[in-house]
Amino acid sequence: MARHPHMRRILLVEDDPDVRDALRLVLDQAGYEVVCAGEGREALDRLRESMPALILLDLMMPVMDGFEFRVQQLQDPSIASVPVIVFSCGADIDEKVAPMRVAACLRKPIDVDAMLDLICVLAQPRDPARYRPPRRRIGATAARRRSSGPP
Repeated sequence: MARHPHMRRILLVEDDPDVRDALRLVLDQAGYEVVCAGEGREALDRLRESMPALILLDLMMPVMDGFEFRVQQLQDPSIASVPVIVFSCGADIDEKVAPMRVAACLRKPIDVDAMLDLICVLAQPRDPARYRPPRRRIGATAARRRSSGPP
């Protein structure tokens, strides 16, 4: 599929190939260009190659996890400002990510509508022909509350 130069790029960092492929499909259909990485070290390389508008980051991964990735990202001024949405299945995720200074936090299984709402706010797609507008806009706090429902 041909990419348009005005599409917003998202770096998706997820080690589970099934989850990664499903999220890539959803994001592609929503009008985003998606670059994928399977762990943190690979994600840092991809981030430095091509600056995305946003990073979707799983926390629990082999080689370099999401926590270490974020530490490395924040230490490099050329990439530190790229906003990050983290996602994980941990029960105490909000407390764990508080010091990471992320834009938002979503709990697995991922609420796709909440994720797209957040991405819409943080990385507007530039191709209106491929963009699926969200049903509603919510802030990061509301997304955390909404995704932290019953286990």
